[in-house]
Amino acid sequence: MTAPPPTPLIKNETLRQLFVGVAAVAGVIAFGGVALWLVGGGVWRWDEALYEALIAVSTVGFGELPQQDTIPGARLMVAVVIILGLGAVALFQSTLTALLVEGTLGAAWRRRRMRKQIHGLSGHVVVAGVGSTGRHAVEELWATQTPFVAIDRSAENLERVSNEVTGGEMLYVPGDATEDQVLQAAGVERAAGLIAALTHDKDNLYVTLSARSLNPKARIVSKVVELEAVRKMQRAGANATVSPNIMGGRRMASELTRPELVQLLDEMLRDKDRNIRLEEVPIPSRCSWVGKTLGQLGFQKETHVFLVAVRDAQRNFRYGPTPEYVLVENAVLVVLGHEADVATLRARVASASA
Repeated sequence: MTAPPPTPLIKNETLRQLFVGVAAVAGVIAFGGVALWLVGGGVWRWDEALYEALIAVSTVGFGELPQQDTIPGARLMVAVVIILGLGAVALFQSTLTALLVEGTLGAAWRRRRMRKQIHGLSGHVVVAGVGSTGRHAVEELWATQTPFVAIDRSAENLERVSNEVTGGEMLYVPGDATEDQVLQAAGVERAAGLIAALTHDKDNLYVTLSARSLNPKARIVSKVVELEAVRKMQRAGANATVSPNIMGGRRMASELTRPELVQLLDEMLRDKDRNIRLEEVPIPSRCSWVGKTLGQLGFQKETHVFLVAVRDAQRNFRYGPTPEYVLVENAVLVVLGHEADVATLRARVASASA
């Protein structure tokens, strides 16, 4: 696959403005040189007149031309050149300042730094589309400190989401996520998962097919609008599908029948101060916890997390497991707790699996 074309360092509009500034300064110098040569009537050579105009525009303060004080209108012409030169130089300086300070080269440097950061990622999540659905996926990934790279056709939309959600720290790739080279630019081959959150089912289907061909091991979750697209998405390689319409309808019913539970879940997801989350912690087959009871491990008291359920290797859930429950290989702990406590639990599992 060919890599996407690099973004130009300087945009055409900025180049045009910079050219206008340079042309204005050069034009004033040329005008001043010709005007002084004509006013002098042959007393000065053309190069001497042009040099005097350059001195006047730059305001360096060098001496006057010979006999300048004796030629009528010579000093007046120099004064005109100085005034015009001040305006031209100010125009050039403002354009150059905008180029260097206000973002063109700075944005180019940030893009190149971002590409390097993305190239160094592994085990991250790729979010295809940061519209009304993908934006919320970005918010949750950022809140749970999950590394991710966002893709969207609109660079302006990416910048807005980055500033509003992550304070400008989001890694992203502008482009069409249905194209393989754009997915590759986001590091999909090294990603742990992908979220296809584009507007139309057919686009999400293309993204799913491309991502699955580029990374057979990634977990892919795709948005679906029409229920008929669920099976197609699964055949294309999606591990799971999510319908905003179904989720929205269930949420509305829950708001009516279970408002307190809904409020509790909302607070868990949105409370930035407490950072309480429902998380899953896998138990690898090589972990020394395998074969031991929950009571023997006692990690709940040490890590202050609440064990909600355990999923065994056959993907069956045991809700509210007792202390006598024995962990098996490839089990998954579903816990509720602060992000720091969950991180402590993950560290303990990793240590026991070393």
